Parts: sequence; C-alpha cells; structure tokens
Amino acid sequence: MPGLPHSSHALVTGGGRGIGRAIASQLTRAGATVTVLGRNRAALNEAIAAGCAHFAAVADVADQAAVSAAVAEAAARQPIDILIANAGAAESAPFGKSDAALFRRMMDVNFMGAVHVVQAVLPGMKARRYGRIVAIASTAGLKGYAYVSAYSAAKHAVVGLVRSLALELASTGVTVNAVCPGFTDTDLVAGSIETIMKKTGRSHAQAVAELAAHNPQGRLVTPEEVADSVLWLCGEGASAITGQAIAVAGGEL
Repeated sequence: MPGLPHSSHALVTGGGRGIGRAIASQLTRAGATVTVLGRNRAALNEAIAAGCAHFAAVADVADQAAVSAAVAEAAARQPIDILIANAGAAESAPFGKSDAALFRRMMDVNFMGAVHVVQAVLPGMKARRYGRIVAIASTAGLKGYAYVSAYSAAKHAVVGLVRSLALELASTGVTVNAVCPGFTDTDLVAGSIETIMKKTGRSHAQAVAELAAHNPQGRLVTPEEVADSVLWLCGEGASAITGQAIAVAGGEL
C-alpha cells in the first residue's frame, strides 16, 4: 500500500457514498485521519460507523461560506494535508433543452465546488509547504458524450483548473492532479441507467450494457479501482506527479 506521510489528515468531499466513500476507506486503511464532507449527515455518519472515516463535516460544496466554515472546523482539529475534491452531480439533457439553470447547476457543483474547497485548504498547505490535491473529474472532462454537454463542460473546467494550479504551485510542495473515471458502478451511474430505461424502454441489463460499451474492457469501473489511483497520488512516491489527468476507464482514452 502506498506510504502516506505520518498522521496525514485527509478531507474527502462527497465522502458519504460511491467513489468518495471508497476513497475515504482506502485513505483510512492507509493510516490517514479522514474527514468526509457532504450534504447528507446520515450518509456521512454511516461511512464513519462502517470504519471508512473518522469525522464528518456538513456543507454543500456549491456554498462557499458553508465550505469555508466546515473546512476551518476540520482544520482546527488537525491541519489538512490531503484534499479529495470528489463531490459532483450529473444531469442529462439534449443541448437544445439544457437551459442556463442546468448549466449553472452543473458548474456550481462540479466546478465551483472544487474551487471553493481548494481555496479553503490551500493557504494552510502552502504555509506548511506540503499538500496533495486530487480532483475527481471524469472521462467527460477529457472527451465529449452526447446529452451531457453541461456536465462535460464542467468536468473539462475541473481538468483545466488542475493543470493551471499544478503549474502555479509547482514550487510549493503541493501537487494537484485529476482522476478521471469512466462509467463507474455508483449511485450516480445508477441514475443514468434509470434515465436510459425510462427514455428508451430498454431493460436494466441493456441500459448497463450501453454504458459499459464505452469501456473497451466491456464493464463498469469499480469505485475501489478509482480509489486505488487516488491513494497512489496521495503517497510519498508521487511527489513528481502533478498536473495530470489520469483516466481510469479500461482503455477508453
């Protein structure tokens, strides 16, 4: 298992379920103290009860003031060394039916949510001259998919942010990377499967197969596979890895 700096404190947004919970669990097993942040207190408490994390912070990542307050509370307990900006949401619609409100929702959660939490933790990381920032983007941040133009645009923005920040912070001891999963077996993708079934009349198996077909391995990625990549980027051996957007997608890209 990749080595983490002694007594690291990791903050994982969207850490109550799916990829975020899997990442929190991996970091916990690797020896980090983990705080999970999200909107759903019950889901966060369940993650703690399951041994996936140690502390919870409740905030909507789209709300900058709430994020700042939650991060300050977590950092007061122990300085934050690792940030996993994982919280996200996906909505699908044809571009012609994607109004400004839909684009704002996707940008607010997926992009500005990452901006808010990075801005909250970065001063402390720079002062200590050490930090690991990993944004969970998507293959939609590296290519296009039909009917998710707003989501794809927001994830492209996340990848651009990562690449720019990595250069800006290269001499500070803080690395910034993105992990870009393909279609992953999570609640978020389950929602996409339900949408496909409702709109096309396909069966559950057919809808899953439609998404899995994007992956040359012919399957959905698992949250644990994404978490393994994140854990490596957080380790001491990844200090020269920064500004990267790593696809976890079975060869799709």
